[in-house]
Amino acid sequence: MLRRFYSPVEIGVAEDAGPCRMSSSVLRLGPLTVGQLSFGPETRLDAEAVAGYHVTLPLAGELWTRHSDTSVVALPARSAAVFRAGHPVESLHTAGMSELDVKIEQGALEDELEALIERRVQGTIDLAAAMDVSSGPGRTWAQLMRLLRDEGQDGTGLIYQPLIADRLWRSVLTGLLMAVPHRYSDALARPVRPGPPRAIRRVADAIQAEPHRPFTVRELAELGGMSVRSLQEGFRRHLGATPMSYLQQVRLARSHEALLHADPQCTTVAAIAHRWGFTHLGRFAQAYRVRYGVHPSASLRADR
Repeated sequence: MLRRFYSPVEIGVAEDAGPCRMSSSVLRLGPLTVGQLSFGPETRLDAEAVAGYHVTLPLAGELWTRHSDTSVVALPARSAAVFRAGHPVESLHTAGMSELDVKIEQGALEDELEALIERRVQGTIDLAAAMDVSSGPGRTWAQLMRLLRDEGQDGTGLIYQPLIADRLWRSVLTGLLMAVPHRYSDALARPVRPGPPRAIRRVADAIQAEPHRPFTVRELAELGGMSVRSLQEGFRRHLGATPMSYLQQVRLARSHEALLHADPQCTTVAAIAHRWGFTHLGRFAQAYRVRYGVHPSASLRADR
């Protein structure tokens, strides 16, 4: 399983520890792999080269690692071990250990960073070898990983909806880049210039023209010829909304108009919601009530 989903590794246990026992569950979202691993006896793992960027979050037990000439001890609710793509790693997992292992494809994380800072990334990202998960951004990121682990056990959950999955894994990538120090951290922390009004209007016009399209923030940024951060800041400054909230408001307006003019004998609320890009009927109804003060079915049945 480790070789299939993570990296080629050599597995070793002490001679008197009995047979190696390991259990696992794995979720994959785009370039993201999130798995929970549990070990029986104390286990040693050695990899000649880590495939992608990798984070190990201990849930129980201790993790001892050596990676890029740095030794790290990772402990539950306190710290996580972070591994750079292409580097060797040695790790010792104490008996009875349970952990979350997160792998991100190398190109995906580097592309995400380039989109955020609007310039090329030279070589692999030099992520620090440890992440503090006791507070701040690291704690938030660790909580998100546990949420994905839990939701992955429900095959009907929202994370299996393509629109939701895409936004979630991108949030994981951006969050890791914000939570772990590296040589581009200052560029990420620097205030971003908002997209110019003409470019923001071009994106807004694209949304108005095809609000049913499953736009992502990255696609909208590419349409405007700017970074994701510039797009978000430009929308906030010029339109008073995030790109995705603006998209939702346009979809709600189109749905509202369609409901008022539709024949309730020929269509349904669900059909209209799906036509305008809403994939979750309950969330659509809630947003509609907030915006218009009534349930969408009341608008559909309104006197003509």
